[in-house]
Amino acid sequence: MAIKTDELAAILKERIANFKDTLSRSETGLVVKAGDGIARVYGLNDCMYGELVEFDGGSIGMAMNLETDDVGCILFSGENAIAEGQTVRRTGKVVEVPAGPALLGRIVDPLGKPIDGLGSIECKMMMKAERTAPSVIDRKGVSVPLHTGILAIDSMVPIGRGQRELIIGDRQTGKTTIAVDTIISQKNRDVICIYVAIGQKASTTAQVVENLRKYGALDYTIIVASTARDPAAMQYLAPYSGSAIAEYFMEQEKKDVLIVYDDLSKHAVAYRALSLLLRRPPGREAFPGDVFYLHSRLLERSARLSDKLGGGSITALPIIETQGGDISSYIPTNVISITDGQIFLESDLFFAGIRPPVNVGLSVSRVGGSAQTKAMRKVAGRLRIDLAQYRELAAFSQFGSDLDKATQERLNHGALLVEAMKQGQFCPYNLADEIIILYATVNGMLSVKVDELGKTLKALISFIRYKNQELIDTIEKTCKLEPETEDTLKNLITEYSSHMRSH
Repeated sequence: MAIKTDELAAILKERIANFKDTLSRSETGLVVKAGDGIARVYGLNDCMYGELVEFDGGSIGMAMNLETDDVGCILFSGENAIAEGQTVRRTGKVVEVPAGPALLGRIVDPLGKPIDGLGSIECKMMMKAERTAPSVIDRKGVSVPLHTGILAIDSMVPIGRGQRELIIGDRQTGKTTIAVDTIISQKNRDVICIYVAIGQKASTTAQVVENLRKYGALDYTIIVASTARDPAAMQYLAPYSGSAIAEYFMEQEKKDVLIVYDDLSKHAVAYRALSLLLRRPPGREAFPGDVFYLHSRLLERSARLSDKLGGGSITALPIIETQGGDISSYIPTNVISITDGQIFLESDLFFAGIRPPVNVGLSVSRVGGSAQTKAMRKVAGRLRIDLAQYRELAAFSQFGSDLDKATQERLNHGALLVEAMKQGQFCPYNLADEIIILYATVNGMLSVKVDELGKTLKALISFIRYKNQELIDTIEKTCKLEPETEDTLKNLITEYSSHMRSH
């Protein structure tokens, strides 16, 4: 039976319309050289910077050097399985990490894979590890305090939500302790916390996780860990992955996020290792020329978004380790210039028993009073000046000259203030406790010996809680010290002081 021309045309049109192309185009190349966590690949002519590439054995890398003849890739896994002559395939994707509430309480690697042995994590959204920071128009000024629970910081170096405050000091001076105490202090404050461990020993990270679990902080915390045994590429990627997860909660959930980078010194060293292996020209201290951009593009992503975008925020606490207290070396000065202030922990103070060993002279918050509650601003206004005067007088009194009574009283007052700033590990104060301690010590309302102050302050707080819990609740709720509240507090401290003298 002959088919008519118009019928044949209709059949052809239908088949053309329903035709599905099953062919896929992929660009492949060959490994020219592999080793030390990098691979040089020939043939990926259209490869993009930061693009993921896949090797024959399933290993994953990222294009980092685009040169005339080849592409330099950093390897995230399977370095030993890669050999010369292997095929490499472009994926057309950049590094992405899963993000969502399912990550809370979990430990993941920089690629978002769980490493805590608690099973897989189901997240519906993927976030790009490298993203552009919010523009100035999309930001809002820092005005809401982030309560750290550490008296020396909340009173003199306040941190606001959306701020970037550097924690800097020699090794073993308590930098991680301050970060962990701040995370513990966020309990019941509706703040999501992310702790990024970069190049730390696995045992050190496990100890941090255990402390967070012990004090009930793991439920609202995500751990992104790249240990010292991980490839340099994973250590390089870790803070960007942590920041991408934080951006999910800031943008999608409209939440306030606290992120700790522990520490960026090791991050810079990992990047230096990768750069030298990729044959990039070395600069000062053998770091590549773009090491400043490495940290600036990371920390710029911390911001407080405008009300139009939901008002979420990311507060960053980067940690930098110094050598011999030298804050004028290359990486410390870079990060100091990027952040909104720094908390400098001094070894001499630490060994003198002042913990946390915050050096008040070198520590600063460029947000200042904007990040303090009205109650704290009112009580702690004179604190810095009093401590500065005490330091000068203490240095002068070392010469052994006779001191008049006023000078002796000022020295004793300063010694009490220094003692009041001492605080144990894993016991952050709430706001009301801080206000009580400062009000009593700054105004010189307690006549006690320096070594008895810690015990006296604990007893004072318990006394006020027993006598007038409503006062505590008012300070916590309003964050203000109204005249009538101040009078009540003053009377209670006076009552306790006279009770002490009578006994």
